[in-house]
Amino acid sequence: MRPRFSFLILAAILFAAPAFGQTDCGWNPDANGDNEVGVVDLLALLGVFEEQDSDGDGIWDSQDDCVGVEDPCGVCNGTGTDDDLDGLCDDLDDCAGEYDECGVCNGPGPDVPVIESIEAFYDSVFIPQIEEWYVFEIGADTTFSYVCPTPGCTDPDAGNFNPEAVVEDGSCVYGPEECGGAMSVTFDGHAYDLVAIGSQCWFAENLRTEHYANGDAIPGNLSDSQWTSTSSGAQAIYDNDDANLATYGRLYNWYAVDDSRGLCPSGWHVPMDDEWTLLTDELGGSSVAGAAMKSSPSDSPSWDGTNTSGFSALPGGWRDSNDGTFSDVGDYGYWWSASPGGAFYAWLRGLNSDNDDVFRYIGDLRNGNSVRCLRDE
Repeated sequence: MRPRFSFLILAAILFAAPAFGQTDCGWNPDANGDNEVGVVDLLALLGVFEEQDSDGDGIWDSQDDCVGVEDPCGVCNGTGTDDDLDGLCDDLDDCAGEYDECGVCNGPGPDVPVIESIEAFYDSVFIPQIEEWYVFEIGADTTFSYVCPTPGCTDPDAGNFNPEAVVEDGSCVYGPEECGGAMSVTFDGHAYDLVAIGSQCWFAENLRTEHYANGDAIPGNLSDSQWTSTSSGAQAIYDNDDANLATYGRLYNWYAVDDSRGLCPSGWHVPMDDEWTLLTDELGGSSVAGAAMKSSPSDSPSWDGTNTSGFSALPGGWRDSNDGTFSDVGDYGYWWSASPGGAFYAWLRGLNSDNDDVFRYIGDLRNGNSVRCLRDE
């Protein structure tokens, strides 16, 4: 009651004004006619001094952020609407209405029928003339339910089969799950076959690209002296003979492997040293994995392994960092890892004829070796 008492004192002072010879200014102290002088009357009094509360929200117009009413979009005296009364202006609302059970705005809900079971009913009658029973169907009962129209691959034989999908969207692929259901990847104009080994997905052939992943060219056709002296990415075909490209791919120095532009396509990378180890461990360890990794005599192109892994390794040889010469094609194959082994060396794996071992080497960064790409996890 204290605020009311204080106000009455103020009102009494105001009402006493004529005793000091003031003339009537035309202001009615009970502005709202409720026979009480309250807050509304005081605001009306202040209005005599040119303050107004035009929208009647208790805030003087001079202090009011909005003289009027904000629409659902927060615009003063705006024309925005909020038909679903969710506090969001319709033109800014993701759904002016309600989401159905399938997450569709104002959708019909589950409307795709799915058969749960079919029960058939049969009867039989004995036919004396042929002395056999004749069995016939007399009816059937089907139980079904309605589900949301979830799109996806509905073929259980596909690598990306989606058991939740009820509407086939044509997305089925038929490669290994570890490869995302893909059987090949096209990069720089060439389609690379893929193979899943354990939890990994590998290119099943050596890289042959002339470009980094961003499209920049990788320098090639270097002379022996240029090859031995370069400290940037470079690539070569064995003996500079295009006939070797289709079989063995290209040879790359480690500067190309380490280049930030990427030697493998997006979603793939040159494997690290420990990822090579994961591969050989999956195939029984480095002392026997070579046989499973090398192409078999019945493969084309062939080598002397069993190729039970599908890795299809071939003896593509290498290019020497000391004199730029090519060596060992048909007998040895070497593959870079992306792991450095010091300031001038990096780790690699090697296979050779008549041997089941997978050798772990450290090689000069300027050597030219083969490259395989591994899918990102």
